[in-house]
Amino acid sequence: MSGAVLVAVAAAVGNLLQGWDNATIAGAVLYIKKEFKLESQPTVEGLIVAMSLIGATLITTCSGPISDWLGRRPLLIISSLLYFVSGLVMLWSPNVYVLLFARLLDGFGIGLAVTLIPVYISETAPPEIRGLLNTLPQFTGSVGMFLSYCMVFGMSLMQSPSWRLMLGVLSIPSLVYFVLTLFFLPESPRWLVSKGRMLEAKQVLQRLRGREDVSGEMALLVEGLGVGTDTSIEEYIIGPDNELMDDDQDLSGKKDQIKLYGPEEGLSWIARPVTGRSTVGLVSRHGSMASRSGLVDPLVSLFGSVHEKLPDTGSMRSMLFPHFGSMFSVGGNQPRQEEWDEESLAREGNEYASDTGGGDSDDNLQSPLMSRQTTSMEKDLGAPPHGSLSSMRHSSAMQGYAGEPVGSSMGIGGGWQLAWKWSEREGKDGKEGGFKRIYLHQEGVPGSQRGSLVSIPGGDAPTDSEVIQAAALVSQPALYSAQLMNQHPVGPAMVHPAEIATKAPIWSDLFEPGVKHALVVGVGIQILQQFSGINGVLYYTPQILEQAGVGVLFSNLGISSASASLLISAMTTLLMLPSIAVAMRLMDVSGRRTLLLSTIPVLILSLIILVLGSLVDMGRVVNASISTVSVILYFCFFVMGFGPIPNILCAEIFPTRVRGLCIAICALTFWIGDIIVTYTLPVMLKSIGLAGVFGMYAVVCLISWVFVYMKVPETKGMPLEVIIEFFAVGAKQAADAKNN
Repeated sequence: MSGAVLVAVAAAVGNLLQGWDNATIAGAVLYIKKEFKLESQPTVEGLIVAMSLIGATLITTCSGPISDWLGRRPLLIISSLLYFVSGLVMLWSPNVYVLLFARLLDGFGIGLAVTLIPVYISETAPPEIRGLLNTLPQFTGSVGMFLSYCMVFGMSLMQSPSWRLMLGVLSIPSLVYFVLTLFFLPESPRWLVSKGRMLEAKQVLQRLRGREDVSGEMALLVEGLGVGTDTSIEEYIIGPDNELMDDDQDLSGKKDQIKLYGPEEGLSWIARPVTGRSTVGLVSRHGSMASRSGLVDPLVSLFGSVHEKLPDTGSMRSMLFPHFGSMFSVGGNQPRQEEWDEESLAREGNEYASDTGGGDSDDNLQSPLMSRQTTSMEKDLGAPPHGSLSSMRHSSAMQGYAGEPVGSSMGIGGGWQLAWKWSEREGKDGKEGGFKRIYLHQEGVPGSQRGSLVSIPGGDAPTDSEVIQAAALVSQPALYSAQLMNQHPVGPAMVHPAEIATKAPIWSDLFEPGVKHALVVGVGIQILQQFSGINGVLYYTPQILEQAGVGVLFSNLGISSASASLLISAMTTLLMLPSIAVAMRLMDVSGRRTLLLSTIPVLILSLIILVLGSLVDMGRVVNASISTVSVILYFCFFVMGFGPIPNILCAEIFPTRVRGLCIAICALTFWIGDIIVTYTLPVMLKSIGLAGVFGMYAVVCLISWVFVYMKVPETKGMPLEVIIEFFAVGAKQAADAKNN
C-alpha cells in the first residue's frame, strides 16, 4: 500500500510544476512588458500568458492515443523534459519570439501532466484510497502556486527583479521530476496487461501492493481489457458448503454454485444464485429502475445501491467480504492453462496455471482457477504469506478477535470478488458451454443480513442457518471467444492479452453504450466546472482584497502595489491547502458525488453574495468584508469538490482500452473551456458588469448541481473494472427505460 502512495506523490510533482508555472508567469509578466515595451501591445502580452494554454490544448489532442500506444510513464518522462527545456529557454530568451516558443514548450509539458497524472494514479492506486491519492494533484498544484508566489514576491522586493530568473527557476524542480519519472515511477500495470506484458505487470503490482500474491488483481486487470456484453445483475446467497450442499432438492442450483475458500482450516463456502424473484438487495432495486422517474439516471441509482450502509450483523464474521480469497471453483474440465507471458516461461511457468479438475463430483465445480504455486520466497520463509491459498486453507492462526479473519485478502478491492463459472445452454449442435465472469459484492441492504435457507426457493435447511446476500454482475469474460476456444484452451482468458493489444482502440469504441454514457458524464462535468466561476473569482480577488484595506496595510509597510498583489495571491492560495487536505480525507469516505452535492450550494451562495455586494451599497468597509468572506468560502469549497473531482471521475469511468483516448477528449474540453472563459471574461465585465458575470456563474453552478444529482454516480471504493461494468449495465437500463 505504501508503494502506491509514494508513486502517487512522485507523479503529483508534475502538477506542482503546473501550479508553479501558472503563478510565476502571473508575476513575471509585469516585468516582461516593461522590458519589451508591450504596454501598447496588449495582444502580445496576452499571448505570452496564453501560449502555454495553447500548447496544452494542442498536445492534449494527441496525448490520449499516444499514451494508449506508448504507455503512461514515457509521456510523463517527456513531460518532465519539456518542463526542464522550457525553463532553460525562458532563462535565456533574448527576445519575445523565443519567449513565446519557450512558453509553447511549457504548455506541452503542462498538457501531458494534467491529462495523464490522474489516469496514472487511478490505474496504480488501490480502490480504497484512490480518491485520496487522486486529490494529491490538486494539493501539489496549490503548493506549487504558493511557493512560486512567495519566490516571485521575494524577487519583486529587489531593486531590479529579473523575470528570466523567475521563469528559469522552473528547470530546477523539473529536473527533480525527471529523475523521479525515470528511476522511480513504474509503468501502469493496467497498461502493461493491455499489451500482454503479464510478468512486468505482476512485478509492478507486487511493488505497489507490498505483497507477493497479486494473482487476484492480475485476473481483474485482464478482465478490464473489455466490457462484458449482455451483463446482467443476479443475486447469490453465500453460506458454509456443508449446509448448502446438504440441500438436495435444488439440483439446478448446485450446478451453478461456486466454491469460495474461507480462512479456517477445512472450511469453505458456497455461493449459489437465487432462483425466482429477488425480494431484497441490489437485484430488486435494479429490476425496478426502468419504472422509476426519468429525472435521475438509472445508472446513478444502480451505483447508489452498492454504497448503502452495510449492517453490522455480528455473525458470519460480520463482514464476509472482503476477507474471502478469490480462490473460486469453476465448472468444466479444461486443460492446464498455457503460459500468458513468454518472458516468464523459465521462472513463472506455473504462476497463472489452473489446477486440473477432479476434486469435486459436480460437473460445474473444479479446483480453484487462480490457485498459486509455492514460490521460492515461501520456501525460504517456511510459511505462506497471508492471502495465499495455502494460508487460507491450512492455517487457523489468521483468526483475530472474535473470530474476525485478518491479513491480506485475495479480493479485488472495495469488498468485491472476482469469479468465473462454466455454464451450458442448448444450442443448434446440442449443448454449448462457455465461461461467465462474476463480480460478487455483499449486499448493502439496511436491516438484517441474516437469511434462512427456508426463504430460498427449494431450500429446507434449519431456520437458524445463516447466509449472506450478495449481488453479482454476470457477463462474458473480456477475452473469451468461442471461435478461438479450440486454439487457446486457457481457462477464462481464452485469448492471450497480447492478441487483444494488437487491436488499437478505434473511434467506433466510443459509441458503445457504456463508453458513450461515461463520455456524457465526463465531458459534461468538465464543461460545467470551467463555467462555474473560478477564473472570474481569481481575476477579481486582488481587487476585493484591495477594497478590504489589505493594499493600504501593505503600502504602509513599504511594499509596492505589484509586490502587494503577489503577496495577496500567495495568501489566497495558502487558504486553499487546509480545504484540499479535508477533501483528501473525505474523498473515499463521503464520496465524490456527496462532496459535489454538498459543496456546490456553498459556491452558489458565495456568488449570490458577491452579486448583492456589487449591487447594494452597504458602505465600503461592509461591502469589502462581505466580499472577502465570500471569496474565501468560494475558494475553500471549490477546491474541496468542483476542483479535483472532475479529473478524478474522468480517470475512473472509462475502459482500459480507450481510457487514454477518452481522457484526451475530456481534457480537450477542459482546455477549450478554459480558453473561452479566460478570453470572454473581460468582454463580459464590460457588457454586463461584475454583478451580471457572477450572476451567470451562479446559474451555471445551479445547473451543475442538477447535473450531478441526475447524472453523476458515486464511484468511491470500487475497482475501475467494476465501475466500467456498471456503466455498461446502466446504459442498457437507460435505453430500456426510454423504449418502455
